[in-house]
Amino acid sequence: MHKERGKILWIDDEIEHLKPHILFLEEKGYQISTSNSGQNGVEKSKEQIFDLVLLDQFMPGIDGIEVLKEIKEENPTLPVIMITKSDEEWLMDEAISERIEHFLIKPVNPSQIFIVCKQVLENTIIKSDKAISGYLKEFQQIEIDIDNCHTFDDWWQIYTRLIKWESKLEDQKEESLVQILDEQFQSCNHKFTKFIEQEYPNWLFDKDRPTLSNDIVSKVVKPILDNNEKVCLVVMDAMRLDQFMSLYPILAEDFKIKIKPSVSLLPSATPFSRNAIFSGLFPDQFCKKYPEQLDAMKLDKGSLNHFESQFLTDQLKRYNLSNITHHYHKIWMVDEGKHFLSKLDKYLKNDLIAIVVNFVDQLAHRRSESDVLKEMLPDEISYKKAVTAWYEKSWIRTVLSNLGSSGYKIVMTSDHGSIMVNKSTIVSADRNASSGVRYKHGRNINASKKHSIDVRDLSKFRLPEIGYQTNYLLSKDDYYYLYPNEQNKYKIKLKGSFQHGGVSMQEMMVPIMVMDPK
Repeated sequence: MHKERGKILWIDDEIEHLKPHILFLEEKGYQISTSNSGQNGVEKSKEQIFDLVLLDQFMPGIDGIEVLKEIKEENPTLPVIMITKSDEEWLMDEAISERIEHFLIKPVNPSQIFIVCKQVLENTIIKSDKAISGYLKEFQQIEIDIDNCHTFDDWWQIYTRLIKWESKLEDQKEESLVQILDEQFQSCNHKFTKFIEQEYPNWLFDKDRPTLSNDIVSKVVKPILDNNEKVCLVVMDAMRLDQFMSLYPILAEDFKIKIKPSVSLLPSATPFSRNAIFSGLFPDQFCKKYPEQLDAMKLDKGSLNHFESQFLTDQLKRYNLSNITHHYHKIWMVDEGKHFLSKLDKYLKNDLIAIVVNFVDQLAHRRSESDVLKEMLPDEISYKKAVTAWYEKSWIRTVLSNLGSSGYKIVMTSDHGSIMVNKSTIVSADRNASSGVRYKHGRNINASKKHSIDVRDLSKFRLPEIGYQTNYLLSKDDYYYLYPNEQNKYKIKLKGSFQHGGVSMQEMMVPIMVMDPK
């Protein structure tokens, strides 16, 4: 005898003819309660707690559809499987509209009934068990593959596999399993940092390199424009790969999607990586070409991306695309987004529309300042779900849908991602050092080399000298910087917050989603 699997109410006016089916289900471990009329079945469903209802459609008195409505009125979450002799489509539509789980056509055999009962009652458990066993089997293979990562594409494959497993396991309640996955992410990031220390400086001077932030327009946007197609470039500030992937099913409703990998420039922060996207230049280049940008970065106050529109115009000129009509728009607030949507028709004359959306970055900053948001978004999974919930109802979703309908290809990407920081490391710096939590630049600043990449040769990392004797510190793993004084005060504020600017898969591995309207 199998363990008890659930309590089922079977409502059928010919229930006495279903004894073999009932015995079969009982042998499988289900507890069956029967009723030979719709009214009696409704009363039983009110008096007792059931896990599932099997319901005949054609019965004297009230029929199956009416029984279904009454049961759902009393208990909307109680799953119902309808069994009928009719295969008429209107009946299926009616049953589906009343939130039925399954629809079976008579005659049915005991195995059919068992399969659908198992699917309804054990679906979550079966998927959970399979996900857990699948990850535990692949855990060791991922560990082996990590040690054999020699290229950026190798690391991209590792990161996407980990995100896949995180998605499959995100609803699991087993803390030990979640901890194993978290520890594997940490192990990966530790080894990824060593890979970046070794390979990243070479990429900056090698044409045969992964797509970097400053390559996005030339390698992805320009070919579309050269093909006389309209394109919208959307930069979702601080959006991570896992968050992009959670949007994939929603985006796929309107678009055919191809995903290309790219790497955020270091520091993986807006002044460097996003300015690189729009200028098509490395940070040392755009600071030299645009002294006003360097002055803004020296001050380290307010927005450090005031010149993106000019950067984009000049980049198009360099690629002999001066004839391309274009419009740039940065959107911080919901009202600004809605206003942009209302004026969208006036922008459709442009060959290129560039939009920067700051919601995800703002959410991370607001969360670090709000105890309520910290409680609502305690981890990466809840953060991802919040981003998905926002996008589903957002103005940008409507904008992209309308642009697709108007013949635009969409290139959606980010300047960098973010990582939840949990460990602090002390930095010594003077008052003129930059204010970043995951990266810093200033005069002779120092931190543990175990926790940081200390960049003294700025030309090696294509970084600008922001002041006299500048060096840069880039956080490794999930470390964040603290000054020696008031450590406890800032630990409370910063630990568990989402930050960017350092070296991690979450911050540096950025997808480029090229989306063709369906």
